[in-house]
Amino acid sequence: MSLAYIALGANLGDPAATVNAAFAALDRLPHSRLLAKSALYRTAPVGIADQPEFVNAAARLETTLAPEALLDALLDIEQVFGRVRAERNGPRTLDLDLLLYDELRLATPRLILPHPRLHLRAFVLQPLAELAPDLALPGRGRLAAWLPAVANQGIRKI
Repeated sequence: MSLAYIALGANLGDPAATVNAAFAALDRLPHSRLLAKSALYRTAPVGIADQPEFVNAAARLETTLAPEALLDALLDIEQVFGRVRAERNGPRTLDLDLLLYDELRLATPRLILPHPRLHLRAFVLQPLAELAPDLALPGRGRLAAWLPAVANQGIRKI
């Protein structure tokens, strides 16, 4: 079994309900089990400012799915929730990002692990720190060392 960490985010419809429903969908993935979920957090949008605030969270998943198979499963869940990829950093019904898969470092045309921007965003780091405060980010050191750098990004626990 491998451990994977997933970032969840939504800002269309009822984003809190969507993120909670997405936790349940993650728990139903084949060959996988949801081990932990963070609290929900409200965050300002990144990139395109003229859109609703996001609700973000993180999940820890135990899985035997290979990384790209897990990515495919996450994309399938996004589709079930009506995700349309119209513009980068635009509004979305649901966004699921594979952040970490064990301590794997991977770069393929479809998937980069660890997620290339996870250490730069409070809306990822804060929920992740809630799940695993001593977590090591492959190639970047301890997660806790990155939290002060993103402390002013305006994340609020719901």
